[in-house]
Amino acid sequence: MSEPIPTPDKVVTRFAPSPTGFLHIGGVRTALFNWLFARHFGGTYLLRIEDTDRARSTQEAIDAILDGLAWMGLSGDEAPVFQFARAARHTEVAQSLLDQGKAYYCYATPEELAEMREVAKSEGRSMRYDGRWRDRDPAEAPHGIPPVIRLRAPQDGETLVQDLIQGEVRVANGQLDDMVLLRSDGTPTYMLSVVVDDHDMGVTHVIRGDDHLTNTFRQRQLYDALDWSAPQFAHMSLIHGADGAKLSKRHGALGVEAYRDMGYLPEAMFNYLLRLGWSHGDDEIISRDDAIKWFGLDAVGKAAARFDLTKLSSINAHYLRQSDDARLIDLIAPRLTEMTGATLNDGERQRLERGLAGLKPRAQTLIELAEKAAFYVRPRPLAPTEKAANQLAKGQAHLHALAELLPGTDPWQAEALETAVRGYVESAGAKLSDVAQPLRAALTGSTESPGLFEVLEVLGRDESLTRIGDALT
Repeated sequence: MSEPIPTPDKVVTRFAPSPTGFLHIGGVRTALFNWLFARHFGGTYLLRIEDTDRARSTQEAIDAILDGLAWMGLSGDEAPVFQFARAARHTEVAQSLLDQGKAYYCYATPEELAEMREVAKSEGRSMRYDGRWRDRDPAEAPHGIPPVIRLRAPQDGETLVQDLIQGEVRVANGQLDDMVLLRSDGTPTYMLSVVVDDHDMGVTHVIRGDDHLTNTFRQRQLYDALDWSAPQFAHMSLIHGADGAKLSKRHGALGVEAYRDMGYLPEAMFNYLLRLGWSHGDDEIISRDDAIKWFGLDAVGKAAARFDLTKLSSINAHYLRQSDDARLIDLIAPRLTEMTGATLNDGERQRLERGLAGLKPRAQTLIELAEKAAFYVRPRPLAPTEKAANQLAKGQAHLHALAELLPGTDPWQAEALETAVRGYVESAGAKLSDVAQPLRAALTGSTESPGLFEVLEVLGRDESLTRIGDALT
């Protein structure tokens, strides 16, 4: 077994998304693990926007990435670096390799490259450049073919990566070709830009998905050619759906902003993604402080993690119950305004504050919480559901009796109100359900709600009696 790799005195990690689409949960988990690793060692976590694909990169995607990371509390410790803006530096490095003979001009035509691809396909292997311009005199270059610059990669031996998650991984250099550093139009490739940026930013640890492992072998060759110390690499397994298939939209591979819109709390998403491929004993609910204290790459599993929306909802329900009521009201207020068409006033906010204790255990997301809280703030008269309307029709006599009885209840508290209602039920020779359901329908417009007497107390005397009066007319 190989010796553990020592951690440098100053840890620097980075998250480097491409702004060609939304920030999906796999990317957020990568950012989270980089953030935690840096925090655990008292280091620095940086953000780099890899916007070199100018045709597909958009400002909208950049804004969504920055906004999503901010929502999760994973913004970089410094202003983000934009890769495209550093193109001149990337070109400078490629030129230095060319000057040292560690890179060369390649004049292979598009037709020649297409032929190489066809041969590779017929032989059942991936396309590799055959090195035809590696040692050829540029004077033989065909007219009108702008060259690319390729790395003069080692052809013998192997490239070794001591991965902090996967362990020792190696590849024969004969399986790798001379990768392009500068395209024929002079623009740097992803491989070159990443290595130069990681070096210049002082990155000590590259933590990313294992779909980058092949890239790592090539990038390691480039570090060696430049005589630069390579960072330590750690490659996480990807996230799969609950059925074991590659994660797709049907599994929940949405942008992080979609989960926010679905009513999930950032701390719940943080906790869930933390446990998606990393563990600390049997702990399920882990605070941000404990995550920083406990996090290490040694506890990151090699097997693919499975995304489970039901589990995420369960964790979110826990954080809903633990959340400050005033904060929750602020979060659901826009949804309530959409549902009711009115902005919450101070009295309605106070009513919600009184009622949240009975609502939070009944909801898993902010959307569910808003839906269950809406009856407290809907404008009168309430529009009853079909089932509630049936209950109102059957219970008019009981509602008339309660409209006369309840005003004299004092104090207006759940216990006293329950005593009054149960007393009426007994005196009327009725069943509690025959009285409670019409009363619930009058108060909430529905046949489902928190405890009936809790609802009466939360609504207060005036609002409760007015709603009963509305139901009678």
